[in-house]
Amino acid sequence: MRKILNKGMALAAACAMVLGGCGSSAQGTGTAAGTTAASSAAGTAASGESTGTSGNKTVIEYWHCNAETQGGNTVEELVKKFNESNDHIEVVARYNPDMYKGLMQNLQAEEAAGNTPALVQIGWAFVDYFSNNFNYTSPQDAIDKFDKADPDFLTDNFLPNILDLAVNSDGKQVGIPYSLSTPVLYINTDLLKEAGIDDPNLTTWDQVYEAAEAVKSKTGKYGLYVQEPADFWAQQALIESNGGQLLTHNSDGSYEATFASPAGIEAMQRNADAVADGSALHISWEEGAQSFVDGNCAMLYTTIARRAYVQENAKFNAISVKSPVYGDKPRKVPAGGCFLAITAQDDDQIAAAWEFEKYLYSIESMAAWTIGTGYVPPRKDVADAENGLKSFLAENTMMTPALEQMSDVVKWTAWPGDAGLTAEQALLDMRDQILGGQETAEAGMKAAQDQINAVLKAQ
Repeated sequence: MRKILNKGMALAAACAMVLGGCGSSAQGTGTAAGTTAASSAAGTAASGESTGTSGNKTVIEYWHCNAETQGGNTVEELVKKFNESNDHIEVVARYNPDMYKGLMQNLQAEEAAGNTPALVQIGWAFVDYFSNNFNYTSPQDAIDKFDKADPDFLTDNFLPNILDLAVNSDGKQVGIPYSLSTPVLYINTDLLKEAGIDDPNLTTWDQVYEAAEAVKSKTGKYGLYVQEPADFWAQQALIESNGGQLLTHNSDGSYEATFASPAGIEAMQRNADAVADGSALHISWEEGAQSFVDGNCAMLYTTIARRAYVQENAKFNAISVKSPVYGDKPRKVPAGGCFLAITAQDDDQIAAAWEFEKYLYSIESMAAWTIGTGYVPPRKDVADAENGLKSFLAENTMMTPALEQMSDVVKWTAWPGDAGLTAEQALLDMRDQILGGQETAEAGMKAAQDQINAVLKAQ
């Protein structure tokens, strides 16, 4: 189940650089994993694992990427309820800054030090990278060994196409889908009216950029912020909705980065032009979301998982609409979020990890997760269940656009082999250079594409 990377000192140096910057990231729940605090968690086993025993309880770590503004409080609530509901397992939640890329780098460093959490959130873009480079227990293997009374848990509760999101390129079920999201456009209708725009139901990117310019010129405030976390998820939606494609699987079986197409360049340059003329923002994700809820930016393009944050903090009339399109081209929105994977290394901890994971997939827990975050539930019976989301969805129409565009969902690009972290970092560096005005979209994207293709060819 594992291939050992041969990265040596270069990998250690890269991880150290990333981990060194974690302290300045957005605050979340628990302690930032990958720091010394993660290694000294309560219940650390004598073997060096970040799990162990405390009295009669098995203590396990659950690594997540949910800041307070994106489900962190719900993580803590679910963990607290689970810990109170049993007398043999204690779960310690650990927040990882820098989203899924940061978690992967932290996991790499902890495993190299002989430490492993028990259960981790893995972003869709890293399904191959994770399964190629880390020890894990497949969910069905855990069920077959520790939950023989419920052997069909996966097929009974999840649709095949949803389970497929956590299947790697070798056809193995690496984990179980947990968080499902798509990008939507949140709109401050009051600010648009102030700019002379009475109809806030913007459906195309042309309308969005024109509205952003109007807001800037008539109110002095910003018009648009497109999320910029430590992943390229939102930009994939822009590029592929305009007809581009990040990665192409060729007929000979090889893979090729192809995002520097005319369509891809056009989508990125339009966003950069808006930043350059002052109608759009180029700042961190937390700052961008805060600017929107503070009323200083009229439109926020980000995950539906920010729905709860927007509803609770906006002091104006806010709505959400489906991800805008480019003319008559089809909408393509990558599946955001993550799957859960078991990384515990001995039977007691694997059994505990599965028991906690199964609790997270109960109808009640899934409903609490959706209400607290805005993620679309992956379990097939949660939306219509009386003890699930039936009444909630009827009252919270801001969720409707995300549900309506589920047929437009495409896979979040997972770079094959060991190219995952290198490709993702190249895309982030490229984005910063383009939006920062250091490179044109054409020059920056072609250089990044060449860099990634060199890595893909060398595998």
